[in-house]
Amino acid sequence: MDARLQRRIQRYGWDLAAVAYESLWQAQLAEAQGALLALASPAVGERVLDIACGTGLVSFEAARAVGPSGHVLGIDLSERMIDAAERRARDLKLSNCGFSRMDAETLALPDASFDVAICALGLMYMPDPERALREMHRVSHPGGRIALAVWGARSKCGWSAIFPIVDDEVASEVCPLFFRLGEQDTLARLCADANFEHVRHRRITATLTFADANEACDAAFVGGPVALAWSRFNDHVRARVRARYLDAIEPWRHGHGYRIPGEFVVAAAVAPMQRSAAG
Repeated sequence: MDARLQRRIQRYGWDLAAVAYESLWQAQLAEAQGALLALASPAVGERVLDIACGTGLVSFEAARAVGPSGHVLGIDLSERMIDAAERRARDLKLSNCGFSRMDAETLALPDASFDVAICALGLMYMPDPERALREMHRVSHPGGRIALAVWGARSKCGWSAIFPIVDDEVASEVCPLFFRLGEQDTLARLCADANFEHVRHRRITATLTFADANEACDAAFVGGPVALAWSRFNDHVRARVRARYLDAIEPWRHGHGYRIPGEFVVAAAVAPMQRSAAG
């Protein structure tokens, strides 16, 4: 897929998902986000960059960790996600964090300006995650830390049928390389290729719990990367796609609800103290 088209799909798809995102996904992603923050370990007074920040769930936790003398900048491709994060920050009276719409692959930020860079479940949506990691390296202080989380292997994510089901109804794939970063040690290798050091990673097994079929389908179609395609389907196509998805997740139905297996990969690394000529 053309990279510009993929970015547009992600931008406007997540714009549509902004309203429902927290109610559908906050609990499902909490374990991965918590593991990422533990690896990043933001400390009092540090400057933190939260890439693909969404509605700010991880940004706010980082802001509490760095305290009034630190600062968190959350960036996202979706303007509506940024608007939601700004409103929530005001509600929480967190004055040490700000938000800006920005492309993670071309950060409009100075070199060596952050102590910590984090990206919770955003890297796999980017057309060029390698470039995004190089940008994270560029804006990291020497010795600065990064922490990343992505979805794991396709075979370990019971909801993964959503992509081929939706792809059958659209002209181009929605997320053609979505699970690539969750394969084997791919994420760790990309960190090393971007000249980060002391790379470590681990897998987290999770269960996504939904109260009923409506909630499971809303999470898949309204609150995720396929939201733009879903918004353009007519009623007949929606009914067909919904039925196929429910068939795919039937093995994990428990009464009226669903307990769908999932997997995350989290990784952490450190920017070298001495920058190379390329870095």
